[in-house]
Amino acid sequence: MMCRRRHMSKYEGQMCFSFTVEKQVVSLGTGTKCIGQTAMSPKGDVLNDSHAEVIARRGCLRYLIQELHRAVSGGDSSVFCPADQRKWRLRPGVSFLFFTSHTPCGDAAIIPMIDSQSQPCPPVTSVESHRGTDGGGDLKRGAEEPSEGKHTKLPRLEEQEADVEDGGDAKQSPPDPSQSRSPKTSGPCDCTGLPPQGPDVHRTGAKCVSGGPADSLRPGAGYHSTGVLRVKPGRGEPTRSLSCSDKLARWGVLGFQGALLSHYLQDALYFSTVVVGKCPYSQEVMQRALITRCSHVSDLPAGFSVCPPELLRSSLEFPFSQAQTELCHQAGRGRISPCGAAISWCNVTERPLDVTANGHKHGVTKKASGTAGARSLLCKLELFHSFLSLVADTDPGALPDSLRRTELTTYWDFKQASQSYQQAWQQLRSQALPLWPRANRDLLLFH
Repeated sequence: MMCRRRHMSKYEGQMCFSFTVEKQVVSLGTGTKCIGQTAMSPKGDVLNDSHAEVIARRGCLRYLIQELHRAVSGGDSSVFCPADQRKWRLRPGVSFLFFTSHTPCGDAAIIPMIDSQSQPCPPVTSVESHRGTDGGGDLKRGAEEPSEGKHTKLPRLEEQEADVEDGGDAKQSPPDPSQSRSPKTSGPCDCTGLPPQGPDVHRTGAKCVSGGPADSLRPGAGYHSTGVLRVKPGRGEPTRSLSCSDKLARWGVLGFQGALLSHYLQDALYFSTVVVGKCPYSQEVMQRALITRCSHVSDLPAGFSVCPPELLRSSLEFPFSQAQTELCHQAGRGRISPCGAAISWCNVTERPLDVTANGHKHGVTKKASGTAGARSLLCKLELFHSFLSLVADTDPGALPDSLRRTELTTYWDFKQASQSYQQAWQQLRSQALPLWPRANRDLLLFH
């Protein structure tokens, strides 16, 4: 995740302007895992969703809290400047860019198949020049369906081991006549074990939420329902974590700052751009999954809007993608498996690195389980404590009105007190995402 700052210079005596763009990486994340719903903690001390996109966004929240600390304490924040009603806004020229090395899991991963041959993506171009076209990169991994027997697990940012947890998305790439090399892959099979005939789509392991359209599971292009909400499978049981496609679509209306930071911000924070690295890709599908589903939402409160990002794709490939890993893998050296840990780095002064496994800090012993040292810095409880520290460091006379209520105690209280955010979420849910699962209040009463 990157923060961009544009500076404009005017040359005296001339009608000439120059722009300088300063780019800074503020958060990085890797991860492929989710915990099941029974492993969720009412203390907020377990990281529920460890997909790379979610890890990167939560790391960015740590960065934003640090910048707000600087702002409220009279320091020099390079991101925020004062706004009306004791709130803050982005400095002019500041924007946030989101890069993911692979298409997000869920709806954005249901991409029409062209061929199993590899094809490098063209240079970064805008959605306007490619809408409705398919591009692609090297194969990320073959289809993984429970009925297909033995699976091959391969490292990827959204990949999940189908037999133990998250729903990995089957990935293949369109053909490129200029490429003579083609990775050995097996396409998806129908329930008979025979290769499908005619058009087909890449599979996603994310499951449709209950109460809505279900996947037909018929061989071919109609295997999946499209444009629907999906949850990520967990470690042998369902999760309550929505797919990364769904979360990115939600952030396009509510912003990625969340309810807590909305107390301090005059306007929601949106990604100006989403860039996908070299991988199987469809501009039309990305548009459907991230933008079209919520584009009609209206009557949002002040500070919120439908703010779709520009969709770009890159020829840059993750060096540890399946295709690259297969090229280097030697026969007889065992199967290729995804890393079970999630890694976060963010541009903060204290403890920028956080490594977790199964929702807890990596390497924690059973004896230390349940202690502060076992918590990920990205879990709800840690982020809430960081937010409370920000509130405590804010001069009482400078507190936003929504934080002046004395009855605010729990995480749930502070989230609900962010009224504009909750109103925007209600409009989004009622108009575009009515099947989004409701939060379990009993899991949010910690402090």
